[in-house]
Parts: sequence; structure tokens; C-alpha cells
Amino acid sequence: MANDRDARIAAMLDKHEIRECLERFSRGMDRFDRAVYLSAFWDDAEMAAGPFVGSAADCWDWAVPMHEAGQIVTHHALLQSNIDLDGDTAHAETYYQFVGRNRDESLWIAGGRDVDRLERRNDAWKIALRTNVIEWGCLPPPMPIPFADVPDIALNGVSARDPGDPSYHRPLVNRRQSANPGKPS
Repeated sequence: MANDRDARIAAMLDKHEIRECLERFSRGMDRFDRAVYLSAFWDDAEMAAGPFVGSAADCWDWAVPMHEAGQIVTHHALLQSNIDLDGDTAHAETYYQFVGRNRDESLWIAGGRDVDRLERRNDAWKIALRTNVIEWGCLPPPMPIPFADVPDIALNGVSARDPGDPSYHRPLVNRRQSANPGKPS
């Protein structure tokens, strides 16, 4: 009984580390943080994404200029993952939704799945092979960014594709004054 519980806990930890690896890819792409992006892949990893087939580093060199030229901001949002563990190898299928706010203010939304083979080497899980399966896309009508007209909205930081983004701020602090629009003054 204890051995079964230990095995389940070990599997949970492996799956958690794999999900963190998958999240590093998305965060690295959205923040244009090459080190975070590459930390999700082994140096010898292969990728097939849209028209690109090659190394993870070469994919970065192709994708970042494309996103820089095309979008103001991107969100590579991960949904559910199915992870099959087999010793030091794992296969994961992760659903995603991509949203890009294009430079012309239009929106590009696409969805699909990343199908990955991950390997544990030196006690770390990273992607060894990724195949990107794009299943749908659309261009919905754009709308203004909610609350963009609030005078002090940017005091805690604004979205950036670099370490100026609020997600890098340590410690995170609030610079805005208290406000409750639903409560009479």
C-alpha cells in the first residue's frame, strides 16, 4: 500500500514538473524571454510548428521576429494536458489557445494541440520532440481593451515583452490608490 502511494506521488511530481516545463515555453514566447523559452527544451530537441521544422533555438529565431512584426501582444494559453509516463520518457498532449493582438488592432485566435515527447535527463524534464497540431483559427472583431481609460491603470506596470513586464517585478507592490467603483464615496 505504501509503495503504491509513493509511486503515485512520484508520478504526480513528474507530471507537475512536466507541466511547468510546458508553461516555460508559453511564458518565454509571450515575454520574448529566450532563456525561459529554451529552458523547456533539450539542446538537441526537434520541433515541427506550422511551416517550421528544426531545432528549438532555430524556431525561436524564426518565431520571435514573426510575432514582433505581427503582434503587439501574444498569449499562448495552455489548457488540459494528458501525460503518459514511461520511466524517463513521457508523452504529452496539451490543448492550447493562441491569441494575438495584431499591430493593426485586429485579433488572431487559433487553437490546437502540442504533442510532445519529453525526456528526464540529469533529473530534469524537458521537451525532446514537439509536433504542433493547429486545428482552427479565426479573426474576431476587435474591441477596446477593458479599463484602458482608467487614469492610474498603468502604475502597477503594463504588458511588455521583456523584463519590464509586471510578472518580473520582485517584490510585486501596488502603486494604485484604493478605489471601489461599486461603493458610493
